[in-house]
Amino acid sequence: MLVVDDDPVILRLLQVNFEMAGFTVSTAADGAEALAAATSEPPDLVVSDVMMPRMNGLELVSALDADDRTRQIPVVLLSARAQADDVTEGFEVGADDYVTKPFEPLELVERVNRLLGAP
Repeated sequence: MLVVDDDPVILRLLQVNFEMAGFTVSTAADGAEALAAATSEPPDLVVSDVMMPRMNGLELVSALDADDRTRQIPVVLLSARAQADDVTEGFEVGADDYVTKPFEPLELVERVNRLLGAP
């Protein structure tokens, strides 16, 4: 799993919660770093913030979807942008799920498990 957020506190929180749930987690601080990581070693799933420098989460989803090596990777967008238009935009660019901040870490883990087909 690849977790992407420009806020180091949120990034660490996500990493710890997913590791406690049994996931192997790699991290990236922005979309550009995440895209490079995902194309070199495709993860099972990406959880990404939307608002980040260099390449935001929406751009990341579009870039992953445009590459045959990464097109099949499920992506969960995680954002403080919680208006209906923001959520719709996330799904329109190809996100598989959209979770608004603040979020409940255990619910996020459950949503990721469902996307991966885990019981």
